[in-house]
Amino acid sequence: MASQLPLPEARMLEAIDASEMLSNTLAWSSINSGTGNLAGLASMATALSDAFSVLPGEIALEQPETVTSIAADGEQVKVENGNHLVLRVRPDAERRFLLTGHMDTVFPPEHSFQETRWLDDDTLNGPGTADMKGGLAVILAALKALETFEGAGSIGYDVLINSDEETGSLSSAPLITRLAGGKYAALTYEPSALPDGTLVHARGGTGNFSVTVTGRSAHAGRNPQDGRNAIVAVSLLAVELKALEHANLSVNPARIDGGNANNVVPDHAVLRFNIRPRRREDAEKFERDFSRLRKEIAEELEVSLSVHGGVTRPPKPVDANAQRLFDLVKACGADLGQSIAWQDSGGVCDGNNIASCGIPVVDTLGVRGGAIHSPDEFLIVHSLQERAELSALILSRLATDGW
Repeated sequence: MASQLPLPEARMLEAIDASEMLSNTLAWSSINSGTGNLAGLASMATALSDAFSVLPGEIALEQPETVTSIAADGEQVKVENGNHLVLRVRPDAERRFLLTGHMDTVFPPEHSFQETRWLDDDTLNGPGTADMKGGLAVILAALKALETFEGAGSIGYDVLINSDEETGSLSSAPLITRLAGGKYAALTYEPSALPDGTLVHARGGTGNFSVTVTGRSAHAGRNPQDGRNAIVAVSLLAVELKALEHANLSVNPARIDGGNANNVVPDHAVLRFNIRPRRREDAEKFERDFSRLRKEIAEELEVSLSVHGGVTRPPKPVDANAQRLFDLVKACGADLGQSIAWQDSGGVCDGNNIASCGIPVVDTLGVRGGAIHSPDEFLIVHSLQERAELSALILSRLATDGW
């Protein structure tokens, strides 16, 4: 910690307990909370509720919104999700902030990666250590320290820890929108973009689609002319979608389900694909082109097409207000002896959702680490202290108009 900080800030940072953060990270990483593991998510929500109860305010578990997906047979099925934890502190304060994290990981109970181990004295390998149970420990430590700061009583904040971020936050997106409304700024605790602490700046968006094609079956030898081949239609659509790619839009046809015996013209197929638009106008143009393609293929091949899904995380540009927040983060880092840089990313997170509400957000304030979403995932342990100090200082200056 830099020695030139004003005394109230220096005293606030002295309240940060690095050993407690590590203990929390180890305990939470030992709970399997893969997005589909509802029992594990419930255990994680209980552990987090107990830990965050030391803060003032009220904790609630919010039920997930209904989410559906398309099965291989084209039927719409319900997707089960866990509850989302919300802490509301001083809800009547004029200036309020939003801090977000997620309790789910990408590792289901049957995955072999379930335990933590030390790679060296400062590197911890384990499920969710970086993404983002270490980040949750940072949120808690930063807010506990903030509550010791003399200006904290004049501000309020909400903390959202959702259970479905790793699958797109579909059941928590409406909650994110509600909580973001009217906030002064938002901080999100995804791990840093690089192990050196580099932040993500602007982000592209993402959308997931399922297209169900219905044709007409017929005998492949006796009367194939009477059939309407759904596999041909969905394959043509995949090729045409891929041709829509350009510098600011990627399209990934990912899977085709359908078909029948070799002597039957298939009357059913499902295409699943992902898009990554860099800008809002790219997403809007894609929607127009996609609509045109569906109409053309339906008319040419005499099939019907139905669509499920869409753009669920809009692109996240960095406007002037958001840049002010980034500049504040950089200045706070400099005062702590931390060099803060940033870079753009094609990846997405809840920061996309928050930014779409017009709220300035920095969304990679979690720990330093790497190899996330793999059994090599690691946390640089001393970054727990670094990032908690950084967040506490950011919040204290936001509270006192320090930007």
